[in-house]
Amino acid sequence: MSGTNDVDERSTSRRRAVLLAVGGCGLALAVAGHGEPSMAIGVPGHRAPSFTLMQMNVCLSGFAGCFGRVAYPAGVDDAAARIHAAHPDAVTVNEACQGDVARIARKAGYHLRFSAVRTAAGPLRCVLPGGRGRFGDAVLTRAAVVRSDSHAFATQAGSERRRWLCVTTRTNVDVCTAHLATRSPVEVAGNEGQCAELATILARRMAARPVIFGGDVNRRRPCAPPGLWTRTDVSAGQAPSLQHAYGSPVFRSPAAHVVPAMYTDHDVLVIRAAG
Repeated sequence: MSGTNDVDERSTSRRRAVLLAVGGCGLALAVAGHGEPSMAIGVPGHRAPSFTLMQMNVCLSGFAGCFGRVAYPAGVDDAAARIHAAHPDAVTVNEACQGDVARIARKAGYHLRFSAVRTAAGPLRCVLPGGRGRFGDAVLTRAAVVRSDSHAFATQAGSERRRWLCVTTRTNVDVCTAHLATRSPVEVAGNEGQCAELATILARRMAARPVIFGGDVNRRRPCAPPGLWTRTDVSAGQAPSLQHAYGSPVFRSPAAHVVPAMYTDHDVLVIRAAG
């Protein structure tokens, strides 16, 4: 009889140990479920969350021929409404005005970095109306910005000194934008040189962390370095194939959606990538 009791006691002890182990795992999972997620983009062995990028060329300078379509401030209000509706992780904006995108970022609750475009005469300020600050490019992100970099391209053509802008977010992602020179006879050499330099910049940054780019590159052939996927606004009703998005493979199965725009001469490019 004592042998039977010993077996029963050992079985009971084993069942209790198993229950305690399962309970401990459940407790650990419950604790892990609180607070910020431990999974981060760019951490080896972890799958990235989904990511949505919105690319816009908003034609806000007041100098370009497309400005009549903006019906200011309708174009600014429309851009803000689109961001509010889509709630993307990041927005890349070309032909923007610093004051306008600052107002959009405040209303949407996004973090903003702006890069002013210069001419030979100095910074270009937006007009009609004035008081909107400098003209240039912007990146808006839902995640906080850790740092940002912006520099003029080495190759320039035309009146504008084109620049690139990249930000690194708290989620360890680089979001970049640029508005390249056109491919007109006067500027085509600038476009080629800027495209090649952009590829080098993105390749360097993707070696450190995941990168995603959106911009008006004024060309159909991509500027993405090997290893980045490419999507464009090829189905746009306005200026198709000139706005591009490039991204690291961690942003899986990227799907491009083109949304018609009324207040600018480019439609809106939205990229949705799975985690």
